[in-house]
Amino acid sequence: MRLEEEIHTSKFSSEIHKATINLLFTSHWVQTRINKQLKEFGLTTEQFNVMRILRGKFPEEMCVKNIGMRMIERNSNVPRILDRLEKKGYITRRQSEEDRRETVTTLTRSGLDILEKASNYIAEKQASLMKLDEMTALELNTILENIRDC
Repeated sequence: MRLEEEIHTSKFSSEIHKATINLLFTSHWVQTRINKQLKEFGLTTEQFNVMRILRGKFPEEMCVKNIGMRMIERNSNVPRILDRLEKKGYITRRQSEEDRRETVTTLTRSGLDILEKASNYIAEKQASLMKLDEMTALELNTILENIRDC
């Protein structure tokens, strides 16, 4: 559906203004659908993001500040997210032996299992959600990276 129909307006000051609004709207649209998919696994997008970051280092542990630096949503409250994941049994935390001021975290077997299931499910749904072929996705990635290249 066209942006004008989605937000019920056709008044944009320029195509750049429209593209900006379109990008924001589409980002929210995609995130809403991914949130629905992750809800089936009892996860939020932020929890899923943290778990994927931890899987990238597994079996090594990561400190909280390094997790925060790699988050998609940079102003997420990482300690709160970790609290919820720990209550679900998906991560473990302990005090760092090298620096007692730091807490280090790693995924549990249960965390790895649910992450694999959720990741596979999201991957299955991604193609139909995005409606892009590989070449178009490459072009879109280039455009998005150009926008952030400032």
